[in-house]
Amino acid sequence: MSWSDTGYLISKTKYNENSSIVEFYTKAHGKSTGIIFGSTSKKIKNYLQIGNKFFLNYISKNDNKIGYFKVEILKAFGPYFFEDKQRLLCLTSSLRLIKILTVEAESNEKIFNLLDALFEILINDEWIKKYIFWELDLLKYTGYDLNLEKIAKKEITDDKKRYFVESKTEKKYVPNFLIELDLDENNLNNLISGLVIIGDYLDKSILRPNNLIYPIDRTNFINSLK
Repeated sequence: MSWSDTGYLISKTKYNENSSIVEFYTKAHGKSTGIIFGSTSKKIKNYLQIGNKFFLNYISKNDNKIGYFKVEILKAFGPYFFEDKQRLLCLTSSLRLIKILTVEAESNEKIFNLLDALFEILINDEWIKKYIFWELDLLKYTGYDLNLEKIAKKEITDDKKRYFVESKTEKKYVPNFLIELDLDENNLNNLISGLVIIGDYLDKSILRPNNLIYPIDRTNFINSLK
């Protein structure tokens, strides 16, 4: 089996002295795993960085065995953020979420398009707010729509409007910008609260029921904002 596609590198692991096992999220083939031989060579390793975009040729002699990739760099996004810890951690966290939430060889062009959009978001002045909605879209496209605007309730306290979600054991306030989508939001604490709300849902409703561990990459990203 062989195919050609475009994809983003979402993970890599050393396989042996000269090779790596890699995962790409591709436009037509979804998440795809394979080996890159000679990945430690100077020619390849300098651009074989998480988040970069590649043209891929995949070859497998047997459908039951892992195949290998030949790659050609299309766009090196990682270097844009090497000097910006927060954005770099955001990039790492987002790719980890895609790795966790997607299924091998199940194509979803909406998720691929999210990756295209991610790099435009990260260079925007309001990148944190835009990234929060990026995460909500990722959850929706992987079948885990949070639907905050449907489940949140409203209360008025001291002439201030507040939204919240509640269960039998707890009540959590939701930043207004997550419900009233046209609101501007520049308060960092409110933005962090938005990330925490999403993270709580991710952990309790998706990861734990599937025996998955909450990604430390996302924790590190949120902590970098504080």
